[in-house]
Amino acid sequence: MSLVKLTIKGISYSQTQNGAYALILNEVDGDRKLPIVIGAFEAQSIAIALEKEIKPPRPLTHDLFKNFADRFDIAIKQVIIHKLVDGVFYSSIICERDKIEEIIDARTSDAIALALRFNAPIFTYKNILDKAGIYLKGNKLEPETETDEMEEILTGQDLFKTEESNKSGDAYIKHSLSELLELLEGAVQNEDYEKAAKIRDEISKRENT
Repeated sequence: MSLVKLTIKGISYSQTQNGAYALILNEVDGDRKLPIVIGAFEAQSIAIALEKEIKPPRPLTHDLFKNFADRFDIAIKQVIIHKLVDGVFYSSIICERDKIEEIIDARTSDAIALALRFNAPIFTYKNILDKAGIYLKGNKLEPETETDEMEEILTGQDLFKTEESNKSGDAYIKHSLSELLELLEGAVQNEDYEKAAKIRDEISKRENT
């Protein structure tokens, strides 16, 4: 299976799910977006890694991992989002020490937070992007105010849900497939990536049954 390289497009606060965020990954050689719902802590950690000028007074968990890895000459070579099951993305961290490669299972949000700190590339398989990617015609949609989004993230939230809880839920069960497709188009046009991800997962689940 061929790998597709991804970059981080931005982080958007969920308008419907308190304390949740949508991490938007962008296909490097295409226009598709891959939205992944993550929690507030992970969103904050990713945002801090993206904003190079922001330095927390004490190391966050992912910073601590980076310091630990550096001390013992462990390098992260790449991150691969390798599986999607019921709306949950599974990832692997490819590490190397003394020219010996190891593969470590990780939550996607943690894997990406670490990839940023190690300047490691992020990949997914083409079949996952074909299944879960959202195509934006003409690539017209851009984050409205990335700075504001980062500030929102850095304020933190008391409640959050991780990408493991990114299920389609009951909200869209009663909708027909054609209605779901219409709702998906509307969510994309409104840049509501978190909602779009949930609708996409419900469509994917029905197509696999």
